[in-house]
Parts: sequence; C-alpha cells; structure tokens
Amino acid sequence: MNFIKNAGFIACDAGYKAAHTVLAGLPYDGTSSFRPGSRFAPDSIRRYSYAIETFSHEQERDITDYKVADLGNLEMPYGDSKAVVKLVEELAAKMLKDKKKALYIGGEHLLTYPIMKQYSKKYKNLKVIYFDAHADFRESFTGSRLSHASAARLTAGEVGDKNLFMFGIRSFEKNEWLYMKKHNIFVDSKAGRFDEVVDKIKGYPVYMSLDMDVFDPSCLPGLGTPEAGGIFYDDFMKLLPGLSKLDIVGMDVLEISPEYDPHGNSSIFAAKVIRELILNTAVK
Repeated sequence: MNFIKNAGFIACDAGYKAAHTVLAGLPYDGTSSFRPGSRFAPDSIRRYSYAIETFSHEQERDITDYKVADLGNLEMPYGDSKAVVKLVEELAAKMLKDKKKALYIGGEHLLTYPIMKQYSKKYKNLKVIYFDAHADFRESFTGSRLSHASAARLTAGEVGDKNLFMFGIRSFEKNEWLYMKKHNIFVDSKAGRFDEVVDKIKGYPVYMSLDMDVFDPSCLPGLGTPEAGGIFYDDFMKLLPGLSKLDIVGMDVLEISPEYDPHGNSSIFAAKVIRELILNTAVK
C-alpha cells in the first residue's frame, strides 16, 4: 500500500505507532451515479480543517490533547473498483492488526463494504450505524454489484440484516423499499429513535458510517447526490452523547463532492463533524 500525503488534518500529527486514532483518506468515486468528485474530498476537508479550532467547547476537549495520526490518502487505481475494494480491505486489515481506531475519509459509500469485510471478521456481532439520505439497497446498479447505490445491502450481507441500523434515509427506489420492508431493515428517517438503538447495542462493537448527504443540502451544497429533508448540524450534535456510550471500533465520513461548493463551506462543515467524532471517541 502506498500513501500520498499533503497537508494533514489539523493537529493530527502524531506518529502512527503512538497514535490511538488514525485518519486515512480514500479518494475514490468510480461508481458515483450523479455528480462525481468525492475523490477530492479527503484533501479538501484537510485543507479547510485549518479554518476551525482544534478545541470543541461543546465537548470541552482539544485534539492537541490526544495522539491522532493522519496517514494521508491511499493510492488507488481509479478505474478498477475490484482493485480498489481489495486495497481498502488490506488497509482495514492493517488497522485492525495494529489495534488502531480508524476514521476513513472518502470518497464514495462503496468504500464501506470492503471495510466491513474485514471488521465483521474481527468482531463477532458487529453493529453498524449507517447515516445516509439514500437506502443504498439496490441489488446492483448499472449492471454492477460494486456500487455506492448498493453499499448498505453489501454491508448487511457482511454483518447481517439485524445488525444494521439506518438513520436519515429519505430516498428509496421501489424495489429497495419492498426488500427492506420484507427483511425488516431498521430505518429511522429522522434519527428520533437513536437513543433507543444506543441502549440496544451498548456493549457490542460498533462501526459508524456517515454519508454526509444525511445532512440537509441547505447546510452543505457540495454533495454528489443531495436530497432535501435532511438533518442539521445541531441535530447531529445531540447524538454525540449517545455515541460516547458505545464501543466505536471504526468510522467513515464519505460523499462530500467539494467541486460543487467553490466557497469551501461543505468541506469546513465536514471538517467540524470529523473533529467532533475524533474527540467523541478519543483515548489519551
């Protein structure tokens, strides 16, 4: 595996061996179905992270008090989704072997699938919290099973239907809707049942996948597939106390397409969300 490193995320400058939390960029958008460009998100988010503080007054924590490393971006063959899946699997396996809490910055939502292939092997009864605007439950899209439109279905195939908890979903293709109803997939379109799920999965290993289009596009226009009716930043911050009760073993933050927001607001928004997630799960 080769990594390309430019500027790192603000204050995430610890060495890999010493770090408890490790950031890794996954710049891939080869199956993006509407507006590509999320391959540019990892570097854009890092660059704009210098517009925010390292300190969160809401959590009363500062990134500089923790050992967080930023590996840079995994070098990928952009036109070969099978090769990308294999590389991301290898990276996830390394993070697990080295006992690092990884935060993967994408890139598109297909990337969650190869991560789950490794994490579900490591952790029995792994629970997955999946934030998204879209169901991502297509059996295939444009003839390919490896698609960001199939990411949740592929994830469920790894961890099991009952271990997937989906929040913010407000867009379904008809067959997705029927399949999800038949298999009783947990879906909460506004995250109103989040605390209920937290109580249910406390004590289990939990992976959190965050597609940034779960937020309303009025908050951040730089999205590949914007969908009206999403949550807002304050709504997400209200979920953090619940997240802090869980054994979060890994996270990803995906699907910002910065080229559609020339002012950089979407990348700043994502950087602040990432800061809060780092601090919410950090260990000194």
